[in-house]
Amino acid sequence: MATPSVHSTHLSRTHTFSKVYTPSVNLLAGVGVQGDCHSGQTIKHQPQRASNPSLPNLRQVHLIPYELFLEPSVKIFSVQPGELGENITTWGIDLLGLSKGTYLYFGAGNDAPVVQVTGLRMPGKGIERHKKGLLEKLVVNVQGGGGGVSYKAGIMGIVMKGGKVETGDMIRVVQPKGTKTALVPV
Repeated sequence: MATPSVHSTHLSRTHTFSKVYTPSVNLLAGVGVQGDCHSGQTIKHQPQRASNPSLPNLRQVHLIPYELFLEPSVKIFSVQPGELGENITTWGIDLLGLSKGTYLYFGAGNDAPVVQVTGLRMPGKGIERHKKGLLEKLVVNVQGGGGGVSYKAGIMGIVMKGGKVETGDMIRVVQPKGTKTALVPV
């Protein structure tokens, strides 16, 4: 796989489905992407917020691999980075294969921003409203091994150390020691 890096960065100040490209985003520790509608210490995701607005925000940063947009089943929808609501589009990382608790270090040096992976993004009805038929490409029934469902709409994380993340930044992946904990929707 390619050297892990930031393909692009995106944000939206309002609860629109897609986010707008920006050359960089500023991460705030314990809060999320500065200026983004999903930043905050408590949950900002509207369906979850409606049921319990005091839940901790485990969805401060949304990441999607650029490789998803290249998959033939997704490519036919002409979906572009930022269009599915992610803050950071990555390149060269199997995001869905990471363990819960994995640390992602953006850029170089001791002051690199750090995001800790909390879980999967469960694709919802907004994806179907955005592009009819796309939701079934992002929620895939797994064959064999007891079945189940695979969610392909990216992962979520919390900001452990703030700082600037720019398009082109390298990403260092540090998996937690010990037993791997599979990602589940948050």
